[in-house]
Amino acid sequence: MTEPMLVDILTFLGLMAVLSVAGKIVLAFIARRKPEPHALADISERLSRIEAGVEATAIEVERISEGQRFTSRLLSEREK
Repeated sequence: MTEPMLVDILTFLGLMAVLSVAGKIVLAFIARRKPEPHALADISERLSRIEAGVEATAIEVERISEGQRFTSRLLSEREK
């Protein structure tokens, strides 16, 4: 392995270790808090709306991708 590649790998592993520890700390703070019952319903509703938005965005991105592929194919056929 080249030295820059080794540095990249070690940097990545270090970042993953830091994120893992930070994640455990955050989860520990979250576990200590007891959410109010009505807050859980609000969170559930918000997550449902976010999920619907993400799904709609995914569909639109796929449509854009299909259009891009179609346009690319037309341009490549036109050049022949």
